[in-house]
Amino acid sequence: MVENERNEIFDGKDPFGLIKSWMNEAKETELNDPDAIALSTVDENGMPNIRMVLLRYILKDSFVFFSNYNSQKGKEIKSSSKAAFLLHWKSIRKQVRVRGVISKDNSELSKKYYSERGYLSKIGAWSSKQSDILISRNKLLENVDFFKNKFKKDPPKPSFWGGYIIKPLEIEFWMDGEHRLHDRFKWSRKELDKKWTINRLYP
Repeated sequence: MVENERNEIFDGKDPFGLIKSWMNEAKETELNDPDAIALSTVDENGMPNIRMVLLRYILKDSFVFFSNYNSQKGKEIKSSSKAAFLLHWKSIRKQVRVRGVISKDNSELSKKYYSERGYLSKIGAWSSKQSDILISRNKLLENVDFFKNKFKKDPPKPSFWGGYIIKPLEIEFWMDGEHRLHDRFKWSRKELDKKWTINRLYP
């Protein structure tokens, strides 16, 4: 591939559109969860933590996933208001790294997404005290039975469960190259209301 063709893959002023394009490409080849991200946060002592979550929405200026607000990740997000994540698609040899600020979703999006979940997934949200110590699996199953009896038809969205919105300050696109001469382009800005600066990086 010649240089100008390579550059065209990263063209444009909208990194969110580019991520959507790569995501759609990955949906054709990834066996499981092309929207899975490795989400990184830090606790109050600066100790990093990482786990896989599902990136459910790519909005025009942000990214959204859903979780229990009382979980370990929720506590770390509340403490620092910062997060990073990695999207990696092995099948298409591309990845995206994002760093930015994170906050709870205060829109109707959380209610909308929760309403579209299956009944047992809704019950699961009520039943799990995510990240807390669980004495036995039977206790979890007891919780499931309890909330099945309490909410026989349509469980409401718990107040402790909902969306998180990540607004990026950096987005880096990486594409595999021969002989480890990969292509890397980084969108960066110092503040959320500023324009992006786009740079090619050494592999």
